[in-house]
Amino acid sequence: MGTMLLLSLRQMASRTRMVIVLLLAALPISLAMLVSLLAGDEPEFAQEFTNILVDGMLITIVLPIVMMALATAAFGNELEDRTLSYLVLKPIARSKIVMPKLLAAIIVGGPLMIASGVAVALLGFDGNTQAATATGAALLTGVVTYAAIFTWAGLISTRALAFALLYVFLWEGLISGFLEGVRYMSVRGYAIGVLHGMDGIGFEALSDRAIEFPAAVVGAVMVTVIFFLLTILRLRRMDVP
Repeated sequence: MGTMLLLSLRQMASRTRMVIVLLLAALPISLAMLVSLLAGDEPEFAQEFTNILVDGMLITIVLPIVMMALATAAFGNELEDRTLSYLVLKPIARSKIVMPKLLAAIIVGGPLMIASGVAVALLGFDGNTQAATATGAALLTGVVTYAAIFTWAGLISTRALAFALLYVFLWEGLISGFLEGVRYMSVRGYAIGVLHGMDGIGFEALSDRAIEFPAAVVGAVMVTVIFFLLTILRLRRMDVP
């Protein structure tokens, strides 16, 4: 499994993909630095903007796009060059094929997203470590959950990227923003729930959109496990050329 993980990391961290991911992760930091400079002696403005930046940009847009670009490509090379058949024909448990792919997406995307979120929170909340920790935990929740969903999507369809974009902007962005019940089945809802649950004072502006902290944690774990199992099932049943 270690060899497969290293190979997956090398495939996923291609130069073009990493440039795009790095630019996306750097964008919120640049905006936070600009606002921090403009706010001057108005920390309330910086905190209010950070609430918008963390939810509106990091969690809703940057996080899913980064993980979509990484995780949907987890099996991309094997499907394109038709080498997946060599893997599935070997006497290897399907979980030992899926796990390295999932871990590779988390390892490549996780540190970048967490570093971006922590930097934004530290800039916006004047070095408040509680806000930074909450932001990092929320983004880690999103990274792991999205990785499981999009790894599965990459095996389901050759147009996984289009499906993922539709899912992100319709379900996570539009529908979950207006329908309260949908937030319990939304990765964005889980991330905001963790964020607000760990720092309700700093992110008080998100209280009207946040689900309960335990529900967010349980929901994220359940979705991750379900899609991990669905990916294994798909790998067992699909016709591999």
